[in-house]
Amino acid sequence: MTRNDELFDRARAVIPGGVNSPVRAFGSVGGTPRFYVSATGPYVTDAEGRDYVDLVASWGPALVGHAHPEVIDAVVDAARRGLSFGASTPAETELAEEIRRRVPIAEKIRLVSTGTEATMTAIRLARGATGRDLLVKFSGHYHGHSDGLLAQAGSGLATLALPGSAGVPASIAAQTLVVPYNDRAALEAVFAEHGANIAAVITEAAGANMGVVPPAPGFTTFLRELTTRHGALLISDEVLTGFRSGPSGYWGVLREAGEDVAPDLLTFGKVVGGGLPVAALAGRAEIMDLLAPLGPVYQAGTLSGNPVAVAAGLATLRLADADVYARISRAADTVSAAASAALDAAGVPHVVQRAGTLFSVFFGSAVVAGVPDYETATRQDAGAYAAFFHAMLDAGVSLPPSAFEAWFLTAAHDDVALGRILEALPGAARAAAAASTDV
Repeated sequence: MTRNDELFDRARAVIPGGVNSPVRAFGSVGGTPRFYVSATGPYVTDAEGRDYVDLVASWGPALVGHAHPEVIDAVVDAARRGLSFGASTPAETELAEEIRRRVPIAEKIRLVSTGTEATMTAIRLARGATGRDLLVKFSGHYHGHSDGLLAQAGSGLATLALPGSAGVPASIAAQTLVVPYNDRAALEAVFAEHGANIAAVITEAAGANMGVVPPAPGFTTFLRELTTRHGALLISDEVLTGFRSGPSGYWGVLREAGEDVAPDLLTFGKVVGGGLPVAALAGRAEIMDLLAPLGPVYQAGTLSGNPVAVAAGLATLRLADADVYARISRAADTVSAAASAALDAAGVPHVVQRAGTLFSVFFGSAVVAGVPDYETATRQDAGAYAAFFHAMLDAGVSLPPSAFEAWFLTAAHDDVALGRILEALPGAARAAAAASTDV
Protein backbone atom coordinates (compact mmCIF):
# COMPACT_ATOMS: atom_id res chain seq x y z
CA MET A 1 0.00 0.00 0.00
CA THR A 2 1.13 3.54 -0.70
CA ARG A 3 0.97 6.35 1.81
CA ASN A 4 -2.13 7.73 0.05
CA ASP A 5 -3.81 4.33 0.35
CA GLU A 6 -2.99 4.18 4.05
CA LEU A 7 -4.28 7.68 4.67
CA PHE A 8 -7.50 6.91 2.81
CA ASP A 9 -8.05 3.74 4.85
CA ARG A 10 -7.43 5.68 8.04
CA ALA A 11 -9.80 8.44 6.99
CA ARG A 12 -12.59 6.02 6.08
CA ALA A 13 -12.50 4.67 9.62
CA VAL A 14 -13.53 8.02 11.10
CA ILE A 15 -14.93 10.15 8.21
CA PRO A 16 -17.91 9.06 6.06
CA GLY A 17 -16.44 7.89 2.78
CA GLY A 18 -13.06 9.08 3.96
CA VAL A 19 -13.70 12.63 2.70
CA ASN A 20 -15.31 15.85 3.89
CA SER A 21 -16.68 16.75 0.45
CA PRO A 22 -17.89 13.99 -1.90
CA VAL A 23 -15.97 14.78 -5.11
CA ARG A 24 -12.68 14.30 -3.25
CA ALA A 25 -13.41 10.55 -2.99
CA PHE A 26 -12.56 9.93 -6.68
CA GLY A 27 -15.91 8.16 -6.96
CA SER A 28 -16.47 9.11 -10.61
CA VAL A 29 -12.92 8.36 -11.79
CA GLY A 30 -11.94 5.50 -9.50
CA GLY A 31 -8.70 4.94 -7.67
CA THR A 32 -7.24 6.34 -4.49
CA PRO A 33 -7.58 10.06 -3.70
CA ARG A 34 -4.37 11.99 -3.24
CA PHE A 35 -3.80 13.48 0.20
CA TYR A 36 -2.05 16.82 -0.19
CA VAL A 37 0.26 18.19 2.45
CA SER A 38 1.46 21.41 0.83
CA ALA A 39 1.06 23.65 -2.20
CA THR A 40 2.96 26.52 -3.75
CA GLY A 41 2.43 28.45 -6.97
CA PRO A 42 0.95 26.08 -9.58
CA TYR A 43 1.95 22.91 -7.69
CA VAL A 44 0.51 20.64 -5.01
CA THR A 45 2.46 17.98 -3.12
CA ASP A 46 0.95 14.76 -1.82
CA ALA A 47 1.76 12.78 1.31
CA GLU A 48 4.22 10.64 -0.65
CA GLY A 49 6.22 13.71 -1.63
CA ARG A 50 5.13 13.79 -5.26
CA ASP A 51 4.51 17.14 -6.93
CA TYR A 52 1.67 17.73 -9.39
CA VAL A 53 0.85 20.66 -11.62
CA ASP A 54 -2.52 21.67 -10.23
CA LEU A 55 -5.56 22.38 -12.41
CA VAL A 56 -8.02 22.43 -9.50
CA ALA A 57 -6.70 25.50 -7.66
CA SER A 58 -8.84 24.69 -4.61
CA TRP A 59 -11.82 24.81 -7.01
CA GLY A 60 -10.99 28.37 -7.97
CA PRO A 61 -9.72 30.44 -5.01
CA ALA A 62 -6.01 30.07 -5.79
CA LEU A 63 -6.30 32.76 -8.44
CA VAL A 64 -2.75 34.06 -7.95
CA GLY A 65 -1.34 30.62 -7.18
CA HIS A 66 -1.06 28.61 -3.99
CA ALA A 67 0.57 30.18 -0.94
CA HIS A 68 1.30 33.51 -2.59
CA PRO A 69 3.72 35.29 -0.22
CA GLU A 70 1.60 38.45 0.05
CA VAL A 71 -1.54 36.45 0.82
CA ILE A 72 0.29 34.37 3.43
CA ASP A 73 1.76 37.51 5.02
CA ALA A 74 -1.70 39.11 5.22
CA VAL A 75 -3.12 36.00 6.87
CA VAL A 76 -0.27 35.71 9.37
CA ASP A 77 -0.52 39.39 10.27
CA ALA A 78 -4.28 39.06 10.81
CA ALA A 79 -3.87 35.88 12.86
CA ARG A 80 -1.37 37.58 15.15
CA ARG A 81 -4.02 40.19 15.96
CA GLY A 82 -6.57 37.51 16.89
CA LEU A 83 -8.37 34.68 15.13
CA SER A 84 -11.93 35.86 15.71
CA PHE A 85 -13.59 38.65 17.66
CA GLY A 86 -17.33 38.08 17.27
CA ALA A 87 -17.49 41.78 16.42
CA SER A 88 -17.07 44.03 13.40
CA THR A 89 -13.65 44.78 11.91
CA PRO A 90 -12.52 47.49 9.45
CA ALA A 91 -11.38 44.87 6.92
CA GLU A 92 -14.96 43.61 6.44
CA THR A 93 -15.91 46.99 5.02
CA GLU A 94 -12.79 47.06 2.87
CA LEU A 95 -13.67 43.69 1.33
CA ALA A 96 -17.26 44.80 0.69
CA GLU A 97 -15.94 47.97 -0.96
CA GLU A 98 -13.63 45.93 -3.18
CA ILE A 99 -16.52 43.71 -4.29
CA ARG A 100 -18.63 46.76 -5.11
CA ARG A 101 -15.73 48.40 -6.98
CA ARG A 102 -15.52 45.38 -9.25
CA VAL A 103 -19.29 44.85 -9.55
CA PRO A 104 -21.03 48.23 -9.09
CA ILE A 105 -24.51 46.68 -9.21
CA ALA A 106 -23.61 45.02 -5.87
CA GLU A 107 -24.78 48.08 -3.98
CA LYS A 108 -24.66 46.43 -0.56
CA ILE A 109 -22.90 43.28 0.60
CA ARG A 110 -23.37 40.86 3.50
CA LEU A 111 -20.39 38.62 4.25
CA VAL A 112 -20.99 34.99 5.24
CA SER A 113 -18.75 31.92 5.44
CA THR A 114 -19.77 29.59 2.59
CA GLY A 115 -21.39 29.66 -0.82
CA THR A 116 -24.17 27.45 0.48
CA GLU A 117 -24.93 30.02 3.16
CA ALA A 118 -24.87 32.86 0.62
CA THR A 119 -27.34 31.22 -1.77
CA MET A 120 -29.57 30.01 1.06
CA THR A 121 -29.77 33.58 2.36
CA ALA A 122 -30.40 34.97 -1.12
CA ILE A 123 -33.42 32.72 -1.52
CA ARG A 124 -34.78 33.60 1.91
CA LEU A 125 -34.32 37.27 1.09
CA ALA A 126 -36.08 36.90 -2.27
CA ARG A 127 -39.03 35.25 -0.59
CA GLY A 128 -39.10 37.93 2.07
CA ALA A 129 -38.97 40.69 -0.53
CA THR A 130 -41.72 39.26 -2.77
CA GLY A 131 -43.97 37.48 -0.28
CA ARG A 132 -43.88 34.44 -2.60
CA ASP A 133 -42.68 30.90 -1.97
CA LEU A 134 -41.64 29.20 -5.22
CA LEU A 135 -38.11 29.13 -6.63
CA VAL A 136 -36.99 28.29 -10.16
CA LYS A 137 -33.58 26.67 -10.70
CA PHE A 138 -31.90 24.91 -13.60
CA SER A 139 -30.97 21.25 -13.99
CA GLY A 140 -27.25 20.81 -13.48
CA HIS A 141 -26.78 24.11 -11.63
CA TYR A 142 -25.44 23.70 -8.11
CA HIS A 143 -26.13 26.31 -5.46
CA GLY A 144 -25.03 24.55 -2.31
CA HIS A 145 -26.54 21.76 -0.27
CA SER A 146 -29.44 23.47 1.52
CA ASP A 147 -32.65 21.43 1.38
CA GLY A 148 -34.58 23.52 -1.13
CA LEU A 149 -31.74 23.42 -3.65
CA LEU A 150 -31.22 19.66 -3.58
CA ALA A 151 -34.23 19.16 -5.83
CA GLN A 152 -34.53 17.21 -9.05
CA ALA A 153 -36.92 17.76 -11.92
CA GLY A 154 -40.43 16.35 -11.71
CA SER A 155 -42.22 14.58 -14.53
CA GLY A 156 -43.09 17.70 -16.52
CA LEU A 157 -41.76 21.16 -17.18
CA ALA A 158 -44.19 22.86 -14.81
CA THR A 159 -44.25 20.08 -12.23
CA LEU A 160 -43.01 20.81 -8.73
CA ALA A 161 -39.69 19.17 -7.99
CA LEU A 162 -38.94 15.97 -6.11
CA PRO A 163 -36.29 15.52 -3.40
CA GLY A 164 -32.82 15.13 -4.89
CA SER A 165 -31.31 13.72 -1.69
CA ALA A 166 -32.38 11.56 1.20
CA GLY A 167 -33.31 13.76 4.13
CA VAL A 168 -34.97 16.45 2.01
CA PRO A 169 -38.71 16.61 2.76
CA ALA A 170 -40.92 16.42 -0.32
CA SER A 171 -42.77 19.50 0.86
CA ILE A 172 -39.55 21.53 0.75
CA ALA A 173 -38.42 20.18 -2.63
CA ALA A 174 -41.88 21.01 -3.99
CA GLN A 175 -41.15 24.69 -3.47
CA THR A 176 -38.56 24.46 -6.26
CA LEU A 177 -39.27 24.22 -9.98
CA VAL A 178 -36.42 22.65 -11.99
CA VAL A 179 -36.19 23.43 -15.69
CA PRO A 180 -33.61 22.74 -18.43
CA TYR A 181 -30.90 25.36 -18.80
CA ASN A 182 -30.93 27.63 -21.84
CA ASP A 183 -34.53 26.60 -22.58
CA ARG A 184 -36.68 29.70 -23.04
CA ALA A 185 -39.86 27.77 -23.80
CA ALA A 186 -39.58 25.77 -20.58
CA LEU A 187 -39.24 28.94 -18.54
CA GLU A 188 -42.17 30.57 -20.29
CA ALA A 189 -44.27 27.49 -19.49
CA VAL A 190 -43.28 27.52 -15.83
CA PHE A 191 -44.08 31.21 -15.43
CA ALA A 192 -47.36 30.82 -17.32
CA GLU A 193 -48.53 28.28 -14.75
CA HIS A 194 -46.83 29.48 -11.54
CA GLY A 195 -45.71 33.06 -12.20
CA ALA A 196 -47.79 34.71 -9.50
CA ASN A 197 -46.14 32.47 -6.88
CA ILE A 198 -42.51 32.55 -8.08
CA ALA A 199 -40.22 34.53 -5.81
CA ALA A 200 -37.05 34.20 -7.87
CA VAL A 201 -35.05 32.45 -10.55
CA ILE A 202 -31.60 31.40 -9.36
CA THR A 203 -28.98 30.67 -11.98
CA GLU A 204 -25.26 30.16 -12.11
CA ALA A 205 -23.94 33.18 -13.99
CA ALA A 206 -22.35 30.57 -16.23
CA GLY A 207 -22.93 26.91 -15.54
CA ALA A 208 -19.77 25.35 -14.11
CA ASN A 209 -20.97 22.38 -12.07
CA MET A 210 -21.92 20.15 -15.01
CA GLY A 211 -18.78 21.06 -16.85
CA VAL A 212 -18.63 24.57 -18.22
CA VAL A 213 -21.94 25.45 -19.90
CA PRO A 214 -22.28 29.18 -20.52
CA PRO A 215 -25.64 30.83 -21.08
CA ALA A 216 -26.66 31.02 -24.72
CA PRO A 217 -26.35 34.51 -26.23
CA GLY A 218 -29.25 36.61 -24.99
CA PHE A 219 -30.40 34.04 -22.42
CA THR A 220 -29.42 36.11 -19.39
CA THR A 221 -31.17 39.15 -20.88
CA PHE A 222 -34.24 36.96 -21.40
CA LEU A 223 -34.11 35.88 -17.75
CA ARG A 224 -33.99 39.50 -16.64
CA GLU A 225 -36.94 40.48 -18.84
CA LEU A 226 -39.03 37.45 -17.84
CA THR A 227 -38.53 37.86 -14.09
CA THR A 228 -39.21 41.59 -14.27
CA ARG A 229 -42.41 41.01 -16.21
CA HIS A 230 -43.70 38.62 -13.53
CA GLY A 231 -42.46 40.52 -10.48
CA ALA A 232 -39.90 37.86 -9.54
CA LEU A 233 -36.28 38.46 -8.58
CA LEU A 234 -33.23 37.27 -10.51
CA ILE A 235 -30.42 35.74 -8.42
CA SER A 236 -27.07 35.28 -10.14
CA ASP A 237 -24.84 32.73 -8.40
CA GLU A 238 -21.22 33.75 -8.93
CA VAL A 239 -19.82 31.64 -6.11
CA LEU A 240 -17.63 29.86 -8.65
CA THR A 241 -17.39 32.37 -11.51
CA GLY A 242 -17.11 35.54 -9.42
CA PHE A 243 -13.68 37.17 -9.89
CA ARG A 244 -12.50 33.91 -11.45
CA SER A 245 -14.00 34.03 -14.95
CA GLY A 246 -12.86 37.65 -15.15
CA PRO A 247 -12.13 40.69 -12.96
CA SER A 248 -15.86 41.42 -12.52
CA GLY A 249 -16.96 37.81 -12.64
CA TYR A 250 -19.22 36.53 -15.39
CA TRP A 251 -21.37 39.63 -15.00
CA GLY A 252 -18.43 41.52 -16.46
CA VAL A 253 -17.90 38.96 -19.22
CA LEU A 254 -21.54 39.35 -20.27
CA ARG A 255 -21.35 43.12 -20.11
CA GLU A 256 -18.32 43.13 -22.41
CA ALA A 257 -20.31 40.92 -24.79
CA GLY A 258 -23.15 43.46 -24.87
CA GLU A 259 -25.48 41.95 -22.26
CA ASP A 260 -25.53 44.57 -19.53
CA VAL A 261 -27.89 42.74 -17.20
CA ALA A 262 -28.33 43.69 -13.55
CA PRO A 263 -29.53 40.79 -11.35
CA ASP A 264 -31.38 41.74 -8.18
CA LEU A 265 -29.07 39.62 -6.03
CA LEU A 266 -25.66 38.02 -6.53
CA THR A 267 -23.73 35.49 -4.51
CA PHE A 268 -19.94 35.24 -4.35
CA GLY A 269 -17.52 32.75 -2.81
CA LYS A 270 -14.23 30.96 -3.50
CA VAL A 271 -11.99 33.81 -4.75
CA VAL A 272 -13.42 36.38 -2.30
CA GLY A 273 -11.89 34.29 0.48
CA GLY A 274 -8.59 33.63 -1.25
CA GLY A 275 -8.73 30.00 -0.06
CA LEU A 276 -10.29 30.65 3.35
CA PRO A 277 -14.00 30.48 4.24
CA VAL A 278 -15.58 33.72 3.04
CA ALA A 279 -18.63 34.17 0.82
CA ALA A 280 -20.95 37.06 0.18
CA LEU A 281 -24.50 37.98 -0.69
CA ALA A 282 -24.87 41.25 -2.61
CA GLY A 283 -27.43 43.20 -4.57
CA ARG A 284 -29.74 46.15 -4.81
CA ALA A 285 -29.69 48.28 -1.65
CA GLU A 286 -33.46 48.31 -1.14
CA ILE A 287 -33.53 44.50 -1.15
CA MET A 288 -30.38 44.01 0.90
CA ASP A 289 -31.72 46.40 3.54
CA LEU A 290 -34.47 43.87 4.26
CA LEU A 291 -31.83 41.82 6.08
CA ALA A 292 -31.62 42.06 9.85
CA PRO A 293 -30.89 44.29 11.70
CA LEU A 294 -32.59 46.75 9.35
CA GLY A 295 -35.33 44.48 8.06
CA PRO A 296 -37.40 41.40 8.84
CA VAL A 297 -35.29 38.76 7.01
CA TYR A 298 -33.00 37.13 9.55
CA GLN A 299 -29.43 36.00 8.91
CA ALA A 300 -26.54 35.75 11.33
CA GLY A 301 -23.21 34.00 11.74
CA THR A 302 -20.57 34.05 14.45
CA LEU A 303 -17.78 33.55 11.92
CA SER A 304 -19.21 35.83 9.21
CA GLY A 305 -16.47 38.21 8.08
CA ASN A 306 -13.81 36.33 10.05
CA PRO A 307 -10.77 38.64 10.13
CA VAL A 308 -8.22 36.03 9.08
CA ALA A 309 -10.34 34.82 6.17
CA VAL A 310 -11.15 38.38 5.09
CA ALA A 311 -7.44 39.17 5.05
CA ALA A 312 -6.83 36.34 2.57
CA GLY A 313 -9.68 37.49 0.34
CA LEU A 314 -8.62 41.13 0.36
CA ALA A 315 -4.99 40.28 -0.42
CA THR A 316 -6.03 38.02 -3.29
CA LEU A 317 -8.37 40.54 -4.88
CA ARG A 318 -5.85 43.36 -4.52
CA LEU A 319 -3.22 41.24 -6.26
CA ALA A 320 -5.65 40.27 -9.04
CA ASP A 321 -4.98 43.12 -11.44
CA ALA A 322 -5.34 43.22 -15.23
CA ASP A 323 -1.99 41.47 -15.70
CA VAL A 324 -3.07 38.56 -13.49
CA TYR A 325 -6.24 38.01 -15.52
CA ALA A 326 -4.32 38.33 -18.79
CA ARG A 327 -1.85 35.65 -17.64
CA ILE A 328 -4.65 33.30 -16.58
CA SER A 329 -6.46 33.85 -19.87
CA ARG A 330 -3.32 33.08 -21.88
CA ALA A 331 -2.69 29.96 -19.82
CA ALA A 332 -6.28 28.82 -20.32
CA ASP A 333 -5.94 29.43 -24.06
CA THR A 334 -2.76 27.36 -24.16
CA VAL A 335 -4.03 24.40 -22.16
CA SER A 336 -7.50 24.20 -23.71
CA ALA A 337 -6.09 24.39 -27.26
CA ALA A 338 -3.40 21.81 -26.50
CA ALA A 339 -5.91 19.42 -24.89
CA SER A 340 -8.19 19.70 -27.91
CA ALA A 341 -5.29 19.16 -30.33
CA ALA A 342 -4.07 16.09 -28.44
CA LEU A 343 -7.55 14.57 -28.40
CA ASP A 344 -7.98 15.30 -32.11
CA ALA A 345 -4.68 13.58 -32.84
CA ALA A 346 -5.81 10.53 -30.86
CA GLY A 347 -9.19 10.50 -32.61
CA VAL A 348 -11.20 11.17 -29.45
CA PRO A 349 -14.50 13.01 -30.06
CA HIS A 350 -14.81 15.96 -27.71
CA VAL A 351 -15.75 19.60 -27.29
CA VAL A 352 -14.11 22.32 -25.21
CA GLN A 353 -16.38 24.96 -23.67
CA ARG A 354 -15.32 28.25 -22.09
CA ALA A 355 -16.72 30.86 -19.72
CA GLY A 356 -14.10 33.57 -19.44
CA THR A 357 -10.96 31.94 -18.06
CA LEU A 358 -12.88 28.79 -17.08
CA PHE A 359 -13.14 25.81 -19.41
CA SER A 360 -13.84 22.11 -19.44
CA VAL A 361 -13.54 19.25 -21.91
CA PHE A 362 -16.54 17.03 -22.70
CA PHE A 363 -15.73 13.61 -24.18
CA GLY A 364 -17.82 11.60 -26.65
CA SER A 365 -19.59 11.86 -29.99
CA ALA A 366 -22.87 12.67 -28.24
CA VAL A 367 -21.54 16.08 -27.15
CA VAL A 368 -19.34 17.26 -30.02
CA ALA A 369 -22.06 19.60 -31.30
CA GLY A 370 -21.95 21.45 -27.98
CA VAL A 371 -23.41 21.11 -24.50
CA PRO A 372 -26.23 23.57 -23.78
CA ASP A 373 -27.74 21.81 -20.75
CA TYR A 374 -27.39 19.13 -18.12
CA GLU A 375 -29.21 16.42 -20.05
CA THR A 376 -26.66 16.74 -22.85
CA ALA A 377 -23.78 16.86 -20.37
CA THR A 378 -24.85 13.49 -18.95
CA ARG A 379 -24.32 11.90 -22.39
CA GLN A 380 -20.56 12.46 -22.28
CA ASP A 381 -18.17 9.52 -22.14
CA ALA A 382 -17.25 9.52 -18.45
CA GLY A 383 -15.10 6.41 -18.89
CA ALA A 384 -12.88 8.18 -21.41
CA TYR A 385 -12.49 11.09 -19.01
CA ALA A 386 -11.54 8.74 -16.16
CA ALA A 387 -8.79 7.19 -18.27
CA PHE A 388 -7.60 10.65 -19.33
CA PHE A 389 -7.64 11.85 -15.72
CA HIS A 390 -5.52 8.98 -14.40
CA ALA A 391 -3.02 9.23 -17.25
CA MET A 392 -2.58 12.93 -16.47
CA LEU A 393 -2.26 12.18 -12.75
CA ASP A 394 0.37 9.52 -13.43
CA ALA A 395 2.23 12.13 -15.49
CA GLY A 396 2.15 14.60 -12.62
CA VAL A 397 -0.85 16.75 -13.54
CA SER A 398 -3.83 16.99 -11.18
CA LEU A 399 -7.16 17.51 -12.96
CA PRO A 400 -10.62 17.76 -11.36
CA PRO A 401 -11.60 14.19 -10.36
CA SER A 402 -14.92 14.41 -12.22
CA ALA A 403 -15.99 14.96 -15.82
CA PHE A 404 -18.56 17.46 -14.54
CA GLU A 405 -16.14 20.07 -13.20
CA ALA A 406 -14.29 23.08 -14.58
CA TRP A 407 -10.52 23.28 -15.05
CA PHE A 408 -8.73 26.13 -13.26
CA LEU A 409 -5.51 27.86 -14.25
CA THR A 410 -3.76 30.44 -12.09
CA ALA A 411 -1.44 33.39 -12.62
CA ALA A 412 1.37 31.17 -11.27
CA HIS A 413 1.16 28.69 -14.17
CA ASP A 414 4.42 29.70 -15.85
CA ASP A 415 6.08 28.20 -18.93
CA VAL A 416 7.59 25.36 -16.90
CA ALA A 417 4.25 24.31 -15.40
CA LEU A 418 2.47 24.69 -18.73
CA GLY A 419 5.20 22.66 -20.40
CA ARG A 420 4.59 19.77 -18.02
CA ILE A 421 0.87 19.86 -18.86
CA LEU A 422 1.55 19.92 -22.61
CA GLU A 423 3.96 16.98 -22.31
CA ALA A 424 1.35 14.92 -20.46
CA LEU A 425 -1.56 15.55 -22.84
CA PRO A 426 -0.69 13.24 -25.80
CA GLY A 427 -0.34 10.17 -23.60
CA ALA A 428 -3.53 11.01 -21.73
CA ALA A 429 -5.36 11.45 -25.03
CA ARG A 430 -4.22 7.99 -26.15
CA ALA A 431 -5.46 6.56 -22.84
CA ALA A 432 -8.82 8.22 -23.42
CA ALA A 433 -8.95 6.77 -26.91
CA ALA A 434 -8.31 3.28 -25.56
CA ALA A 435 -11.18 3.69 -23.10
CA SER A 436 -13.55 5.56 -25.40
CA THR A 437 -16.81 4.02 -26.57
CA ASP A 438 -16.50 6.02 -29.81
CA VAL A 439 -13.03 4.99 -30.99
